[in-house]
Amino acid sequence: MKLVLATQNPYKITELTKALPSHWELISAKAMGMTEDIPETGDSLAANALIKARAIHERFGLPAMSDDTGLEVMSLDGEPGVHSARYAGPSCDDKANRVKLLKALSKHSDRRAQFRTVVALVDGEGEHLFEGVARGIILEKEQGEGGFGYDALFQSDDLPNRSFAEVSLEEKNAVSHRGKAVREFIAFMHHA
Repeated sequence: MKLVLATQNPYKITELTKALPSHWELISAKAMGMTEDIPETGDSLAANALIKARAIHERFGLPAMSDDTGLEVMSLDGEPGVHSARYAGPSCDDKANRVKLLKALSKHSDRRAQFRTVVALVDGEGEHLFEGVARGIILEKEQGEGGFGYDALFQSDDLPNRSFAEVSLEEKNAVSHRGKAVREFIAFMHHA
C-alpha cells in the first residue's frame, strides 16, 4: 500500500514510520515535492487533520494520512488544545510553548492532562477519522532529551516516573495518543 504522510514534521514522520507496518510504502509530502505548509485553520483536531489529508489527496491523487495532536490540561480548561503547536505564538518553538505552559500552570495544583491525536485518512473511498488519548500529568520541570513538543513535560499514567522524552520510541508508541490512533487506523485498513 502506498500512503502519503501529510506532515512536514520530521519527528512525526519518524513516529509514524515506526508505528505503521513496514511493508507499507510511506512517502512524506515533502518527498513528493511539496514544500509549503498546509494552514491548520480548523477549530478542532479532527478539522485540522482532515484539512491536511484532503489537501494532499487532492494534490497527488493518493491515499493521504494526516494527524493533529493537542495537549489538553484540565486546570487550564483544555488549553492549549488545538493551539498546542502555536501556544506561545505563531512563530514560537517547542521550548517557548513549554515555558508558557509551565508559567500558566504555576498557580494550579491540578496538573492532570491528556494528549489527544486525531488521525485522518482521505482516499478514493472517502474520509475516515481515528482517535487516541494518553492521560497523565504535566511535570513541574522538563525531564529528558528525547521526543518533541511537550514530551519533556508529560508523564503518562502508563509510564510512571518518566516523561515521554525519557522513554524509547517503542515504549512511547505502545501507550501514546498517536500510537493508539495509528493502531485504530491499521485495524481499519486490515478490514477495509
